Amino acid sequence: MSSTPHYRPATLLVQGGIERTQYAETAEALFLTSGFVYDDADQAEATFNGTTDHYQYSRFGNPTVTMFEERLARIEGAEACRATATGMAAVNAALLAGLKAGDRVVASRALFGSCHWIVSTLLPRFGIATEFVDCADLEQWRAALSRPAALVLLESPSNPMLEIVDLRAVSALAHAAGALVVVDNVFATPLLQKPLALGADVVVYSCTKHIDGQGRVLGGAVLGSRKWIEEVLSPFIRNTGPVISPFNAWLLLKGLETLALRVEAGCRNAAAIADFLATRPGVTRVWYPARTDHPQHALAMAQASAGGTMVTFEVAGGKEGAFRVLNGLRLVRVSNNLGDAKSLATHPATTTHMRIGPEERERLGITDGVIRLSVGLEDVEDLKEDLARALDGLASRATA
Repeated sequence: MSSTPHYRPATLLVQGGIERTQYAETAEALFLTSGFVYDDADQAEATFNGTTDHYQYSRFGNPTVTMFEERLARIEGAEACRATATGMAAVNAALLAGLKAGDRVVASRALFGSCHWIVSTLLPRFGIATEFVDCADLEQWRAALSRPAALVLLESPSNPMLEIVDLRAVSALAHAAGALVVVDNVFATPLLQKPLALGADVVVYSCTKHIDGQGRVLGGAVLGSRKWIEEVLSPFIRNTGPVISPFNAWLLLKGLETLALRVEAGCRNAAAIADFLATRPGVTRVWYPARTDHPQHALAMAQASAGGTMVTFEVAGGKEGAFRVLNGLRLVRVSNNLGDAKSLATHPATTTHMRIGPEERERLGITDGVIRLSVGLEDVEDLKEDLARALDGLASRATA
């Protein structure tokens, strides 16, 4: 496949990066091995000193993992990729691989709860200064990046409020301040948005989400320039060990084969569900980037090719109202996962964003009535009926 870079994404998702063994297997081979043997001591020495190319140990590299990394890099348009055990391992490695005491990080306030904890709590323990900005406010970015910084971390669209960061503008400001730009692109997937093409330096994924997309395994990935991956990230991963298992990488390879089909269907369903929810009594607001009433609709559609599979909506009655709706669902299940073939809903204020505290949630607009809905592949009419039944229960409670 290395001689066929002209293939389009759907083809690369199925065949990119395949390396067949001497047995010429159809499916990618699964190498469940911790280590590798050498022809002799001379080959072992040459492998360790880098004068020959040979697998050493699955913490350093594994043929199945390499195939996954190569395929994802081609889809992303990145020079190189390293896979990790989880999405949070990817974020943590992308940050800590290059930061040191005395550095300064600027981050979007709208981060997933664990990412927020790394920036707000973990990095300061190592003498790394941190500053949060409201992700949609370009003036705050400009002010924060008016002085030197080592790294910028952001996600766009954000979890769970689907706010959009102007990636071109923020990347330009960050580079002028000397900062590396790291973008969590999990909501957009590598198919809908290309942060590297918009000026970012590094892209991170929780591959647990759309890339697996079937609730099976955990995984993460970090993508960027070959120089940064090899000189900065790889030594960190190699020596600290947040590596993905070959089995999980193999399942993620299988997930990539159907990613385009699943994302397209999920986006189509999500757009229909967002329009449906906007008409329902008891729903006070709907956020979906492809809707024209999204406050950053024009920017969202300039950066991405579709609105994504996530819909966020607010219901009347605060936590009680949100819980009544969630508990009234039968087809859509309550889960903090997302990007799955099955539709899943969660209450961010008491789950994914509980630990950032009420004041920070208020700043982010995560009210007690907000529900995050990950729209799956079910028949959209069945999803509408399930949501309608749950929302009717909210309305009947309000009039009782």
